[in-house]
Amino acid sequence: MGKVFTQASVSLDGYISGPGQTGFDRLFAWCTAGTVATPTADPDRLTYLTSEATARYLRELQERIGACVVGRNLFDLTAGWNGRHPSGVPVFVVTHRPPPAGWEATTTPFTFVSDGVENAIARAREVAGHRDVGVGPGSTVAAALSAGLLDELRMDIVPVVLGAGTPMLAGLGDTAPIGFDPAEIIEGIGVTHLIYRRATQNLR
Repeated sequence: MGKVFTQASVSLDGYISGPGQTGFDRLFAWCTAGTVATPTADPDRLTYLTSEATARYLRELQERIGACVVGRNLFDLTAGWNGRHPSGVPVFVVTHRPPPAGWEATTTPFTFVSDGVENAIARAREVAGHRDVGVGPGSTVAAALSAGLLDELRMDIVPVVLGAGTPMLAGLGDTAPIGFDPAEIIEGIGVTHLIYRRATQNLR
C-alpha cells in the first residue's frame, strides 16, 4: 500500500492563500519559471515549466499518485476542475453537501464522501492500491494529521510573505506537536521544495 501525502505551495509565513483567496499568482509563479516541461494529465490546461530539479520532483509525484482526497472548499474554488483533475486520478471530495446541480465529471471519477476524512482516505487507498494518496491542501490536511494518517508533508516554499490568509496547517488542537524527520530539500527556480516524512517515533 502506498503513502498518504500532502503537497502545497506555501508562503514564508505559512499561508496557502492570501486574504480573500488572493496571492495565487505569487504562490504558483514557480510553476512556469523555468524551461523544462512537465505535462499533467491535462496538458492543455497545465504544463509545468520549471528547473530540471523541480521537474524530477513533479514527475515522481505524478508517477506515485493513485487517488486524491480534497475538501469541498477546494472543489468549489476550482469549480471541480471542470470534471477533470490535473492528476488524472480518482478524486474523493469530503463534504456534507450534495454535488452541485448539474455536476458531471468529464474524465476523472469524483466521489462525494459525507462521513469524514478518515473514510475518504480509506476509500481512496482502496482505489489507489500500491500507489499514493494525495490529501488537500486545506482543512483535510489537519484532519488527516490529527488522525495519524499523513505519512509525508511536501511544502513548496515560495519567497513571499502574504501577511494573512489561509494557513497550511490549522485546527490540529491537542494532537500537536507532531514529529517529522529532517527535511529533504530540493532547490528550484523561485521555490524550495521541502519533503518531511512522519517520524518513526512521534515527538510529543
